[in-house]
Amino acid sequence: MHYAISKDGTKIAYDQTGKGPALILVSGAFGYRKFAGVAKLAALLSGRFTVYNYDRRGRGDSGDTKPYAIEREVEDLEAVIHEAGGPAYVWGLSSGAVLCMQAAARGVQMKKLVLHEPPFVVEKADRIVPEEFARQVTELIADGKRAEAVNYFMTKGMGAPAFVVRLMRLMPGVWTSLTGLAHTLPYDAALLDGYMEGKPLSPAMWEGVAIPVLVLEGTESPASLRRGAQAVAAVLPNARLVSKKGLGHTKKLNAAMIASELEAFLQA
Repeated sequence: MHYAISKDGTKIAYDQTGKGPALILVSGAFGYRKFAGVAKLAALLSGRFTVYNYDRRGRGDSGDTKPYAIEREVEDLEAVIHEAGGPAYVWGLSSGAVLCMQAAARGVQMKKLVLHEPPFVVEKADRIVPEEFARQVTELIADGKRAEAVNYFMTKGMGAPAFVVRLMRLMPGVWTSLTGLAHTLPYDAALLDGYMEGKPLSPAMWEGVAIPVLVLEGTESPASLRRGAQAVAAVLPNARLVSKKGLGHTKKLNAAMIASELEAFLQA
């Protein structure tokens, strides 16, 4: 394990494996560097890349300097890229993809970017989050209601059926992992605030992201999630979309398929 030091002094933990061009992995909600799917992806990619798999702020072995702001998470990613020796390839999953988009729009230097199903809701007909979603998640955590925050985030934010959450409660290892990361859910909610309300993406906001971008979506994913990925590919100046069965992220990650798509795009 290694540490990058962010601009505000926060220690950001990461694992470095492999040899080759630098590739940064950015997890989504409930994810961290030892999450099984991401760890397997890092191992598969280490044959061709130097992989930097890091814990986002507040997760795993990383610090969590308060107060939280999206700008601090952008600086965390920038610090890891600096440790990697400069502009790097970057893969972001779900809310991690949104973080990567925001970082690229703010001028963080990357060679190429892979956005894996950023969870934007771009049509009013799709399921949109409650207006007070980010505030409610933050208040539940402030009140120490970690289990309630997980339930609210998964059902109202991710659209998981209530019975699925009840089943997860019966799996002690899974539920402990989820509630153990609950305090970071307000961070993901902040990243998604304003992007899950059924509004089209603004081209002006993303026109500065001129690097080559690959957007991944699984044909088995919910229709609203697919429409969000398609909207991202359409709004970015230099992006293309890959849509295949097995690339969804709402269940178990297909690390082998994801690694294959990343290798083909990054080495082109």
